[in-house]
Parts: sequence; C-alpha cells; structure tokens
Amino acid sequence: MMRFSAEVETARKDGAPIVALESTIISHGLPRPMNREVAIEVEEIVRSNGAVPATIAIIDGVTCVGLAETDLERISNDREIVKASIRDLPVVAARGISAATTVAATSHIASAAGISVFATGGLGGVHRGARETWDESADLSALASIPILVVCAGAKSILDVPATLERLETLSVPIIGYRTNRFPGFYLADSGYPLEYRCDEAEEIAAIWKSRSDVGTINSGLVVAQPVTNEMDRTVHDSLLKEGLAAAESARISSKGVTPFLLEYFHTHSNGESMRVNVDIIKSNAALAATIAVEISK
Repeated sequence: MMRFSAEVETARKDGAPIVALESTIISHGLPRPMNREVAIEVEEIVRSNGAVPATIAIIDGVTCVGLAETDLERISNDREIVKASIRDLPVVAARGISAATTVAATSHIASAAGISVFATGGLGGVHRGARETWDESADLSALASIPILVVCAGAKSILDVPATLERLETLSVPIIGYRTNRFPGFYLADSGYPLEYRCDEAEEIAAIWKSRSDVGTINSGLVVAQPVTNEMDRTVHDSLLKEGLAAAESARISSKGVTPFLLEYFHTHSNGESMRVNVDIIKSNAALAATIAVEISK
C-alpha cells in the first residue's frame, strides 16, 4: 500500500539522497493557491541542492511517497483532505481516505520507505496547560522511536517550550543547533533557551547521524534546529500570543484545541507576517535538509 513517484523510485534504485516533505503545510498550513506554489518551489529547492524531494501524503487510502502532479493538485485544493497522524494511518488506509500527513506520520512513512532525512517547519511539543491536560504532540514520541533526522525551526513558540525541551531530553532525542547555540522558536530565532550542541556545517551533522550506529542509538531520531533568518517582530509576536490566549480562554477553547486556535489567530491577525515566516522556514529547512542528505549519502 505504498506508491512511489517515478522520481523517488529512481532515486531509491540509484541510492541517491532523498528528502521527505510533509503535506499538512500544503493542505492546512497555507492559503490557496499559495500552498501549491510553495510546495512546488520547496521541491525545486531540494533538487537544486542535490537531493530528490519526496512529499508524502495519503491518496484514497494509498500512501504516496513523492506526489504526481494530480496528487499534489488534490492535496492542494480538496477541502475534504484530513490530517493524519500515526494513529490515524490504519483507519485512513482501510477506509480509502485521502489525508495530509503530520510530522509524526511523515516521519513514520519516510522511515518505512528507507528515507532518513525530513524537512519540516516547526515541531509539535508539550501544549500549554499540559500539567492538567497531559496534552502533547505525537511528534515527540515519534522522534523517540523512529530513526529520522528532522530539520526544523525548533518548536512552535505558542507551545510550552521549556517543557518540550525537557520531554525531548527525557526521550533521549538529541537536538543540534545549526549555526546557533539557542533553541529556535519557529516564528522567533531564539525561544529564550540554550542548546548544548551546535554544528556549523552539514558534514558534521552527517557525521553525527552516521555515528549513531557506533553507539547503538539507531532506533531514534535527531533534531536539527535552524533558526529563521528574518523572524517576526518580537513585540508583535508577544502581543498576538497574549491576545490569542485571552481569546481562547474567552471562547472556552481548551486542551488540544488551543494550539490550532492560536495558529489560526496568528494567521488572521499578523497582517501576513506569520505566513511569511512560515514560508521562509520551510524553504530554508528544505535547502539544509537536502545538503545534509547529500553528505549522508557520500
């Protein structure tokens, strides 16, 4: 039940570097028609940096690793496309549903397809108020149990960032700051928290990835955190976050509903700033992921 695009199938046979890309940013993260345009541009960025893009999604219950033009059109414009995390995959497959894959689901599918490098925007993590709700993203447990190198812009700044870092440490998931000693906060280049490890070159990251086999940690992931180069204005960010949390409380939004509510609040109240940062992030992360994948393949 896994279908490869012709480009990805050729790359698999040739042993060429491949970069997995998620599809939720296409279906739910960006407005139409920008979503399709950005998806095409991101794939071209991966190619221009020497790797093959493999955008992952579920089409009519079939797992697609690399999207044909008709598949991309479907993910971009079909309003019935659902989000699928790992737990949803058997239901989606059995019922022939079309779905965009989250970070967790994309990681799972990419690893099953033999792809070890994945570029995304921001990680999910521990949600605000999790001490009462126990609400945290499946991204964290996926990183602890799936051998995937994820290039991201840190965790979304609307989450409980220090708790997210603590959970990643508990789950033994290493975080490497790419040319930074600070953990990025998605919209912000610096979430306010330090990192233990920094790499300034893709070659060193590839060496760390390969050394996992020497020390017996090949069954878990690695986070490479690259800060956005042109962050959102911090005053605007903090103001929107405060207003969004107040609006969520007023609307009695709680538990797992808070994060999507806040993301939507940022999108509709930042005059396009959150969208700009989102696009910048996925483009720069795709370029870095391709460079790392090339180094790993050497």
